[in-house]
Amino acid sequence: MSTRLSEEEVARFSADGYFVKRRAISADHAADCRARIEAMEAALGEDCNVRMKIKAHIASPWMTDLARHPAILDAVESILGPDILLFGSSMFAKAANSPKFVSWHQDSAYYGLAPNDSVTAWLAFTPSHRGNGCLRVMPGSHLGPDLEHEETYDPQNLLARGQTIHGLDDARAAYLELEPGEFSLHHVRTAHGSLGNETGDRRIGLAFFYMAAHVTSTLGRRTALPVRGADRFGHWDRDPAPRIDLDPDCMAFLTDMWSRYQSREVRQAALAGKV
Repeated sequence: MSTRLSEEEVARFSADGYFVKRRAISADHAADCRARIEAMEAALGEDCNVRMKIKAHIASPWMTDLARHPAILDAVESILGPDILLFGSSMFAKAANSPKFVSWHQDSAYYGLAPNDSVTAWLAFTPSHRGNGCLRVMPGSHLGPDLEHEETYDPQNLLARGQTIHGLDDARAAYLELEPGEFSLHHVRTAHGSLGNETGDRRIGLAFFYMAAHVTSTLGRRTALPVRGADRFGHWDRDPAPRIDLDPDCMAFLTDMWSRYQSREVRQAALAGKV
């Protein structure tokens, strides 16, 4: 059974810059995903937010399988068309009773994509609601130009550089509340963020960053994973494929990528067209 968006839902996405919600997996499957993530954290001795921020899916075959889930890809195809690549994914695990937040930002300001034909699917492994800091978006913010960001490096901000858009009206925010196993979609240019977790349990989800196959990288040659249709353009090299959970080669790749992403020198070089 297709889970494509209806014409009305696609029209609302085009106008608002987001869609909520569809079910991809059962609540039991979502609970199993949480258990797997927490087992990986125990094995690594670190929170999943540390390295699984750029391409979390290459840490494990089961996460790569989720990135190819038909329910998610049907919805994404409704917006991007039949030929789809996954260029990134990010684990978000917000601790219980934590003030840590994600500031208002647009991914398009940092992703280095041209054109911005890209959609994020946010898949919940636990309940995600206002009380525990669910994803919130600014409706219609994808329709204008990219907004100015300040890199604050706030230690309470879960973004690597604390990139922040100032001056948005929080009263206009839409809160994308999800039950375990459900997902939302938002455009790469939609301003989004989240508040702290005021509950006694973690809020965990996995975001997949999809793009149409014709999209190019403005930051030099990079990698992606074909997930549906065909890649007729060859703009991207292929992501390494995990053979097992925490595949050593893939984890080394993740560590190197995360280090380079955090480097201000790399960011400055990218802006100067040197990488």
